[in-house]
Amino acid sequence: QAQLVESGGGLVQAGGSLRLSCAASGRTFSNYAVGWFRQAPGKEREFVATITQTGRTTYYADSVKGRFTISRANAKNTVYLQMNSLKPEDTAVYYCAAKLGITARQGGEYDSWGQGTQVTVSS
Repeated sequence: QAQLVESGGGLVQAGGSLRLSCAASGRTFSNYAVGWFRQAPGKEREFVATITQTGRTTYYADSVKGRFTISRANAKNTVYLQMNSLKPEDTAVYYCAAKLGITARQGGEYDSWGQGTQVTVSS
């Protein structure tokens, strides 16, 4: 399993931007598809975005499409989530997760998770 550490969260005003990073340990990071998920207080965890091992294919939740961009730098063992035009409803703890094989939107299919990073968007 990959060991994952998220960073880059914080407090930002509506309309602002943040870039989250997911750093992985191990030399086989390029074998993993990576997803970003989020969980707001009192709500279930939800899918945000995912990226294939090569980075050529990405998928997004409808709620973030056009505002968020997932990318990866395998040489740095890192996946990024660029978040623009942030809204108060984007406030949540954001988690990255990794899995072997094809990407997935279901969190249950991922077997490695980071500890999460808090994103708070003020109105």
